[in-house]
Amino acid sequence: MSLSIVQSVLPGGVVQIAPRGEIDVDTAYEVREAIAEVLAKGHPSRVELNMRLVTFLDSVGISAMVAGFQTAEVSGVKLLVTEPSRFVHRQLWVTGLLGLFGAPEPYLADSTPEVLPGA
Repeated sequence: MSLSIVQSVLPGGVVQIAPRGEIDVDTAYEVREAIAEVLAKGHPSRVELNMRLVTFLDSVGISAMVAGFQTAEVSGVKLLVTEPSRFVHRQLWVTGLLGLFGAPEPYLADSTPEVLPGA
């Protein structure tokens, strides 16, 4: 599977980068370049990597994310991960990097809020 990346501007000057597919040795550079491009074009208030549609993330992909985080930090911009897929969440948790990216909760596509008895 290939990787596609969609960028959008959210309210408050937040730029969202939304990769879709697999981030691995063949595609990780695309994530790193997308972050660098956003930072080169301007100074967003924050960069959000929406990882909801990422199905695979290897060590090279994680390295690209860390490099993007460092590039953003040097520019004075916070980079956060939002809505990580369960796989991405697990990879970031196992590597101890979940907190670096804002400790996001995993995206649960088909979960519904739990209703407590008597509520």
